[in-house]
Amino acid sequence: MSDLRHVWGIGLATRSSNGTVLDTWFPAPALGAAPAAPDTAVLDAAAGADERRDVTLEVVVVDIDLDAAPASTSDAYLRLHALSHRLVAPNELDLTGIFGHLPNVSWTNAGPVHPDDLERLRPSLQRAGIQVQGVDKFPRLTDYVTPAGVRIADASRVRLGAHLAPGTTVMHEGFVNFNAGTLGASMVEGRISQGVVVGDGSDIGGGASIMGTLSGGGTHRVSIGARTLLGANAGIGISLGDDCIVEAGLYVTAGTKIVLSAEAPLHDGSRPIVKGAQLSGQNGILFRRNSLSGAVEAVRRDGVGVTLNAELHA
Repeated sequence: MSDLRHVWGIGLATRSSNGTVLDTWFPAPALGAAPAAPDTAVLDAAAGADERRDVTLEVVVVDIDLDAAPASTSDAYLRLHALSHRLVAPNELDLTGIFGHLPNVSWTNAGPVHPDDLERLRPSLQRAGIQVQGVDKFPRLTDYVTPAGVRIADASRVRLGAHLAPGTTVMHEGFVNFNAGTLGASMVEGRISQGVVVGDGSDIGGGASIMGTLSGGGTHRVSIGARTLLGANAGIGISLGDDCIVEAGLYVTAGTKIVLSAEAPLHDGSRPIVKGAQLSGQNGILFRRNSLSGAVEAVRRDGVGVTLNAELHA
């Protein structure tokens, strides 16, 4: 296996009093295999007990094979860091069984706390000004990684493991899950679900939704090409190519019946109808709803789908 399919890092793991590893922070993960004698001095001073949260911070060295499934909590966290440090793109590493290695954690403004310890510790945590911000398997991206050249308006809506390319803006209502994100400068005002990638220069409009594969039984990983616009409150369950537009408020799934309104009529005078899956990934398509008939239509279009405001993505 090539070293380029390995990632290694020196991390700081948080272990609760019952021995559960709650998280691991890797300040500078890197491609390749771990050296024989890595220098851990940079984190040694941060190790030790934190009595407020009843946890111990331990220095760990982790080396992972990106083509093998996660084997531990620290292994899983290194994979999420690799995505958010942009060492690897979404869907280019094995995340099989990752949920089983990520414990439920009470996330506070002072770091993770084991949920079973929370009620016992709550009075002292409150006296110390420590607040619980959520209970989940995944932490916020910005508590571990600050991607260069990226704007995130509401940190609680972007998970560790999100891959955000330079020039990306995630507005207040935008959401980006782990193993998902952008491959170029993009505007994100809607939801990018797990496994979804968005191409350079594309705009995910306010309230827009993109189907992922974590639930519902779907297996197709949705992708969005370059310069494509997903209108406000629109949604897709198919992939979009370059220079596409989905009209605001329109939801297009693999099974949606779509009229090819610009195609030649059939023998009975009607226009051809296809399922959304047959148009998945094609370039230069406008998806719209006919305001008179209510039918979903697709028409071929020329030119650029959308042009972002360069000042917002510098």
